[in-house]
Amino acid sequence: MAQRVYVAVGTKKGAFVMESTPARDRWEVRGPYLPGQNVMHMAFDQRTGTLLAAAWDWWFGARVYRSTDAGHTWDEPKAGPRFPEESGLKLEKVWEVAPGRPEEPGVLYATVEPAALFKSTDGGDSWNQVDGLRAGAWMEAWFPAAGGLCAHSIMLDPTDVNRMYVGVSAGGLYATSDGGKTWEPRNKGVRANFTPDQPPTYPEYGQCVHRAGLHPSKPQRLYQQNHCGFYRSDDGGQNWSEFSAGLPSDWGLPMVIHAHDADTVYVTPAISGYQHWPQGGKFAVYRTRDGGNSWQALAEGLPQSDAFLNVHREGLAVDHEDPCGVYVGANTGQLWTSRNEGDTWTPAPAMFPGISSVTAFSL
Repeated sequence: MAQRVYVAVGTKKGAFVMESTPARDRWEVRGPYLPGQNVMHMAFDQRTGTLLAAAWDWWFGARVYRSTDAGHTWDEPKAGPRFPEESGLKLEKVWEVAPGRPEEPGVLYATVEPAALFKSTDGGDSWNQVDGLRAGAWMEAWFPAAGGLCAHSIMLDPTDVNRMYVGVSAGGLYATSDGGKTWEPRNKGVRANFTPDQPPTYPEYGQCVHRAGLHPSKPQRLYQQNHCGFYRSDDGGQNWSEFSAGLPSDWGLPMVIHAHDADTVYVTPAISGYQHWPQGGKFAVYRTRDGGNSWQALAEGLPQSDAFLNVHREGLAVDHEDPCGVYVGANTGQLWTSRNEGDTWTPAPAMFPGISSVTAFSL
C-alpha cells in the first residue's frame, strides 16, 4: 500500500511536486525545481523510483533531468537528445519522456520537436534517434500544428517488447512491431478536416493527434483525442471509430485513461482550434465509463463562469489509488484535484506558472 501520493507539475517556469497521504485530503507543495526552465513533461519510472523531467531553456536547450528522491534534488544531465549533425535538423524541445518496460532495464524513450523518437539504453546518459519513424513517405504530409511539429503519446505494448505507438501533431498515429526499425500509419477512420468549411476526409496519414493512450489490461484498445474528434480502436489502431457524440465539441487537447478500468476515459473539450476555452466559460472534465458510448460532465468544484482557460496535451492525469484520483492543470496556472474519480474537485493549495503537464505516482 502506498505511503505517499505525489503529483508532479511541469510548468513554463520550473517543476513543482505536491504530496499527500493516500487520503489525498491535504496537499503539501514543494518547488520550484529546475527554476526558469520550461518543463514540458514529467514521468515516474516505477522500475527505479526515478522522476524524469523533459525540460528546455535558452542556454542548455532540451534535456531530460532525473531525480531519485521524489523531486527534492535533480541531476545535471550530461547531454540531451540530439539529431545527428548530418541530418541538418535542430532539436527544439523534448515533448514527452517515458520509461521502458520492466523487460527493458535502463531503457527510456523521448519524443521531440521536430517530430522524432529517441531511445536511451543507459537510463538517460545518452540518446540515439530511432530512425524508422522519419523514414516513410508520410513525412510529406507532416506539418507544424499550433505547438510545432512534435511527436508525443509514447505507448508501449506491455505484452510485446517490439510493439509501440507514437502520435505526431500534425501527422497521425504510427505503429512499429519490430522495435522501431519500421513503422506504419494507423489512422483509418480518423477525420482530417481542420477548419469548419472543410469537408470530412480520411487520409492514410496527416491527421493531428492531440493525445493518445492504451490501457495495459487491454493493449489492443487504443484511445485518442484528435483535433477532429475523440476516437477508439479495438484492434491496435488498425481501425478507428469516432465517439465524439455527447461531448460539447470535438476539439480538445488532453486525454487520460483510468488507472484500473480500460473503459473509463477523461477529456477536457474546448470550443475549437481557434477558441481554446470551454463553451460559455464553464469548465468541466468529461468522463466516459463505457469506452466513449456516453459522456458525463464533471464540474462540481470547477469554475462555471468566465473560465477562459485551456488544458495542454499532458495536463490531465490519474493516480493508481482506489478510488482513482484525477488531476487537471490549466495553462493559466490553476490545478484541481479529485480523490473520487472526478465526481468532485478541489483547487490545489498553490497558483502555479502556466501548467504544461501533470503526472501522478505513489511511493
